[in-house]
Amino acid sequence: MHTRYAFGGDEHIFVEVDEEMSLDAFFKSLSMTNAVREQGIDGVTEICPANASFQIKFDPDVIAPGDMLAELKKIEDAAEHADHTIATRIIEIPVYYRDPWTNETLMRFRERHQDPDGTDLDYAARINGYDSVEAFIAAHHGSPWFVTMVGFVAGLPFMYQMVERERQIEVPKYLRPRTDTPKLTVGYGGCFSCIYSVRGAGGYQMFGITPMPIYDPAQEISYLRDFMVFFKPGDIVKFKPIDREAYDATVAEVEAGRFAPTIRPVDFSLDAFQADVDGTNQQLMEALNGD
Repeated sequence: MHTRYAFGGDEHIFVEVDEEMSLDAFFKSLSMTNAVREQGIDGVTEICPANASFQIKFDPDVIAPGDMLAELKKIEDAAEHADHTIATRIIEIPVYYRDPWTNETLMRFRERHQDPDGTDLDYAARINGYDSVEAFIAAHHGSPWFVTMVGFVAGLPFMYQMVERERQIEVPKYLRPRTDTPKLTVGYGGCFSCIYSVRGAGGYQMFGITPMPIYDPAQEISYLRDFMVFFKPGDIVKFKPIDREAYDATVAEVEAGRFAPTIRPVDFSLDAFQADVDGTNQQLMEALNGD
């Protein structure tokens, strides 16, 4: 990996850890942004992490741009030798695949899609070499995902599939973005899955919907009262397929203030994962299930 630094005027430094997304690049970026936060560098006013890059905003009257750059390069040197183990959490996210709401929406925008005669799932299954939509859905929820970035719109997580690169699902975005996407749609674009935190425009393929809110600016939902955004970089997600009955039941539980996401604390080692992907994922599933 070759890190690239670029100034954005006098108040920003953009740091690109690598040109392509990988868990190695994400972990280095995460290590560097955590170090900036932990060191409490005078003048730093905002830290904006992304998938394989980040941006630092600082007050040039407190720390000169050149000095800020020097601090980041020292942090990079330390990050090269940092422990690739983090204390994080694994979260179960229920998903109603092939739901009626995303299906109705995607059918309104077929002229903007690569395959106007099928659905988004039909297209995704075909170009990834799956014999059926059912097999593709099984691949989507069969392995965990790393939350590598939260943003674009408030609370939206970008999630990277935790399998070998040759097994990763890849699906292009729509040819032209839609003007509508249902809230809590589970989408896919490039190598990233996401959950649309609010209703709005979008270009990711639509696979289903979750009944679990992930963003609440009013902080009225029981598990979002402490902070309006549910996800944070480093979270691990396991999708759980559900049917319409379970979807409706979960919506009712959320509205009644009784729904509690299934969350377990875990330690994740990148080195152990790269040495044994399936074994590490199995351990994560056992932790999630309380085994």
